[in-house]
Amino acid sequence: MLRSMTGYGRGEAQYLERRFTVEIKAVNHRYREVVLRLPRYMAVLEDRFRKCVQEYVHRGRVDVYCLVEEGERLLGNTVKVDKTLAVAYYKAISEIRGHLGLSDAIRVEHVLSQPGILMVDESGPNPEEWWPAVEEALLKACRGLVAMRETEGAVLRDDLAGRANRLTTLVEAISVRVPGMVQNYQVRLHRRIEELMGEPIVDPARLAQEVAFFAERADVSEELVRLGSHLIQLRGMLQADEAVGRKLDFLMQEIIREVNTVGSKAQDEFIAGLVVDFKSELEKAREQIQNIE
Repeated sequence: MLRSMTGYGRGEAQYLERRFTVEIKAVNHRYREVVLRLPRYMAVLEDRFRKCVQEYVHRGRVDVYCLVEEGERLLGNTVKVDKTLAVAYYKAISEIRGHLGLSDAIRVEHVLSQPGILMVDESGPNPEEWWPAVEEALLKACRGLVAMRETEGAVLRDDLAGRANRLTTLVEAISVRVPGMVQNYQVRLHRRIEELMGEPIVDPARLAQEVAFFAERADVSEELVRLGSHLIQLRGMLQADEAVGRKLDFLMQEIIREVNTVGSKAQDEFIAGLVVDFKSELEKAREQIQNIE
């Protein structure tokens, strides 16, 4: 099923007194990028987080957040005090004060401002034992993300299918116009020659030769066949069960190249207008494809 690259998923799980909440946010990206935002004490689980997410996401930037709560308080880092070092600093400051004959009182901030007194303890409990519950929350978030991506993908699929139909209609209109393009050129050339020569005398053989040259230069039949084939491929990709975003990007480039060739070769005002309409519709389709996984 076609999936959008944007989405959101959330999952929760419980283990003893701890509650784990995982949130996943995904946005458009040319490749797959998984960014983990975990507590430092859960760094040992980063590889498992990444592998799990990669099973559900093939393209896009994915930010993964994990929150761990213990009881009613947020589980995070704690601060430790080196009391022995604090006493040593206090004695040293007192000695300096006495040596210099100072009478100022020693306040607590004088000691706390010294290096090494306050330390952040980042060593939490071993998160290895948490993994089954963490994985449960992560899987719920991943599945929620995929569900939202598929819902948005269905909207994109319907929109692109409609645009593919309109593009096909324009290709058919160009194909119908092409045979008359040579005839119109012959009439215009004949009229132009008469205007320049001032008399209706035209060498039929020479005129036929010029028309033949024009028909060869303006022949867009191969381009139109390839455009039709590309649009069939586009419809097929919209029904695929795999990630087709990159393939669609490449297909858009091929379609753009073919229609540009049609526009440059076909010297006809009506066809030129159809090519402009085709490019306008194609650009809208291309913008939508940028959202597909």
